[in-house]
Amino acid sequence: MLPYGAAGGTERQESLATRDMPQASVEQIQSWGVVGAGGAGFPSHVKFRSKAEIIILNAAECEPLLHKDKELLRAYPDEVISGLSQARQLVGAHEAVIGIKGKYHDVIELLQPKLPEGMRIVELADSYPTGDEFILVYDVTKRIIPPGRIPLAVGAVVTNVETALNVARARPVTEKFLTVAGAVVEPVTVRVPVGVTFREVIGMAGGATVDDPVALVGGVMMGRLSTDFNEVVTKTTGGLIVLSRDHRLARRYVLGANWKATARIGASACDQCSFCTEFCPRYLLGHPIEPHKAMRSLGYSMVGEANVIGTLFCCECNLCTMMACPEDLDPSKVCVQNKRRLMAEGRKWEVEAVATRPELHLNNRRVPIARLIRKLGLADFKNKGPLLEASLITRKVRLPLKQHVGAPAAPAVKVGDVVKRGDVVAKPAENQLGAVIHASINGRVSEVSDAIVIEA
Repeated sequence: MLPYGAAGGTERQESLATRDMPQASVEQIQSWGVVGAGGAGFPSHVKFRSKAEIIILNAAECEPLLHKDKELLRAYPDEVISGLSQARQLVGAHEAVIGIKGKYHDVIELLQPKLPEGMRIVELADSYPTGDEFILVYDVTKRIIPPGRIPLAVGAVVTNVETALNVARARPVTEKFLTVAGAVVEPVTVRVPVGVTFREVIGMAGGATVDDPVALVGGVMMGRLSTDFNEVVTKTTGGLIVLSRDHRLARRYVLGANWKATARIGASACDQCSFCTEFCPRYLLGHPIEPHKAMRSLGYSMVGEANVIGTLFCCECNLCTMMACPEDLDPSKVCVQNKRRLMAEGRKWEVEAVATRPELHLNNRRVPIARLIRKLGLADFKNKGPLLEASLITRKVRLPLKQHVGAPAAPAVKVGDVVKRGDVVAKPAENQLGAVIHASINGRVSEVSDAIVIEA
């Protein structure tokens, strides 16, 4: 563990100085390898080439037990504001908005006096899925993004807290912030080199408190199950929720991976109550998706095709499965499976969205986070994640070539090369969507395959 005051420990002093840093260019952001740090990892330089009326900082962080964004805003308010201001300049937005849960009064009070002209805070509900960008854009602007489109369709660009921080830091992305929570000694938010193992990161939280633990990577609602703690942190790893292997959520993810079982059980047990549809956030915005009809189609062959075409617009929030279904079925998996098939076939929705008034039902069908935590069996875990003022020292990192939307990066080093932290080790092929990857420690390249391995 390396305190900020130890070697390289001018972290806080340096970060405060970034308030007056020069405006970053799109080319610089590309060279630093900045990607969306909270989800799929869309290369930020591509997004910031767009032109928009408003840019929104997504600090909603509505996944249960995750606290990274709030902790970063508390620890690095000047830098995040600086990064957002620079992004605003790049996209030409007349306004920047920070969307954060209204319950975080201390963070809001810290940010408010620091906001420059043209930047404001919108207080969000403590509900799920407030962080979904379609819901976020509606909450901030009252504009509805059309089905199959992106926020730019209504003049908006959405970025996240850690991305703004990385823009302000004006250097290669070699570190990742993430929350470690669940069945650990003490839940924390940590700063680690990209490429360290889950085992090392969980150790920073004191280790697991259960035998034979597993982890939900990215969150309990939209994450994935990992049983291998030798997996590594990438630029998009936002959290690790440690659970026992027999926890109801772990069992749910194991069952969800078996499509044949999911389809067979759903076809026989679904009683068409339509709760899954009534809670679907995209349906409440007027998008043509009705999960209960997708469930109904499990009993059909191609005759039921009309019932699944709307699954193209599923946001995969998992609310229908994890919260709405009284039978503990998996309508989300049914929607996603059909969505993948339709996309592979090149299918498109050719009918306009249904006109809707979200204000009639969206607010009274939001799911409070506290209620979701109880429903998911997480109430016994501490719901906090303070930022450790320490980083992790490691002697080995593994840097996957695919850490972002687009094509995998191509290696720029070979076995035996000596590299320093921040050196380019992989970059996108010519004219391909991707992101640059940098060495996250000083060392020697020991492997070049689907990942670059560096050993100190």
